Amino acid sequence: MKRRYVAVGLATALAVAAATAAALTSEAAGKPAAAKITVWLHPEAKSWPGAVSAATKAAEAKHSGAQVDVQYVDWGANTLAKLDAALAAGNAPDVVEMGNSETIKYMAAGAFTRLNAGVYPNSKTWLKGLTASCQYNGKLYCVPYYAGARAVIYRTDMYRQAGIKGTPKTLAQFVADGQKLMKKFGKNKNFSAYYHPGKNWYVALSFVEDYGGQVAVRKGGKWRGTLNSPKAIRALTVLKSIVKKLSKASKTTDESHPYPATPMAQGLAASFIGNGWELPMVSDPKWGGAPKFDRLVRAYPMPSHIKGRYLPAFLGGSDLAIPVTSKNKAIARDWIKAFTTTAAERAIAKPGNIANTTKLAGIHKNNPKVAPFAEAAKYSWFIPTSPNWPKVESSLVLQNMMVKILTGRASVKSATTTASKAITSILNSNSS
Repeated sequence: MKRRYVAVGLATALAVAAATAAALTSEAAGKPAAAKITVWLHPEAKSWPGAVSAATKAAEAKHSGAQVDVQYVDWGANTLAKLDAALAAGNAPDVVEMGNSETIKYMAAGAFTRLNAGVYPNSKTWLKGLTASCQYNGKLYCVPYYAGARAVIYRTDMYRQAGIKGTPKTLAQFVADGQKLMKKFGKNKNFSAYYHPGKNWYVALSFVEDYGGQVAVRKGGKWRGTLNSPKAIRALTVLKSIVKKLSKASKTTDESHPYPATPMAQGLAASFIGNGWELPMVSDPKWGGAPKFDRLVRAYPMPSHIKGRYLPAFLGGSDLAIPVTSKNKAIARDWIKAFTTTAAERAIAKPGNIANTTKLAGIHKNNPKVAPFAEAAKYSWFIPTSPNWPKVESSLVLQNMMVKILTGRASVKSATTTASKAITSILNSNSS
């Protein structure tokens, strides 16, 4: 799953749209002015045409005379600007697909219709990481669509040569297996049993979540950075210990410089935590790989320190929202309902996606290249839903914190305290 992200700050046009459409902020408001809706989907949806056509037929059948116009829209900054302008003009689509990290600024601006989760299929079993991306101030504004997750990608041949039978079920076993790998292959000073670039904050925050910590909490309308809480400090201390024992990756670079697929293909890494789309990269000559790795590289969910659970994964993915400017909210609602039924989600998942519900976590059980990622998605997390969050990322607060911790330039307590103060300041700056 490609990570989608947008710049912080909503155009003035959206504020105008939110104000002019204030009376339409609930699904029950008003009667449809015209029995036609427009749906914007990313082009990937062309891979599950049956789910699209079935949803369209269901919505049109329920609303006599209604028409559904599904349009496939390439996504990016230009399209977001197009959406902003359409919202201001009152002619935005009635249903719009959003990357899960794009929803926050629209929810904060009041540009999406508030929804009732109980209306939609499988809402009680939606993936936590996707659901969080649809919630703002405790209210729901979009519906989870599908996701991509992270898991441990590993060389089966190296594990076998190190005498490792099966994959670890606990964090302690993961470390023990890593030490076996270091003993077997560690004569090469650049070898990593577990390859962990220092700036990989996605994995760092997964450890924080696993130990019960949080990046930040919102109370009384204000945000407070909490990476210096006892639970978060413990989590990052554990991660520091694991990295020290098992990783020789640079502590000052991120997870894409280089992509871990390259050192793995070179025999310098036995495992790394990565996205599903990174697994085939190890077999791609573009990343230093070779076709032989297609049968040697597999994945498993990263085990938690709690027996029987997995390390919570940060999910990439998509959601479906109804702009407040829609004049046909009932039809839009019913189209989304039909498009996210269990049957539709099965079709959407078939090409290798992760369905929006944990009920379908086992749908890929016979596909070893997808199943571990779907299983890992049972436990997931999401960034704080503040429109200022992109500023946290762009200011490199988390990346710099992790570099300080892993290089020993600062203690875990000192580094997390500095980061928490910065996060508090950024999230509360001109925040709504």
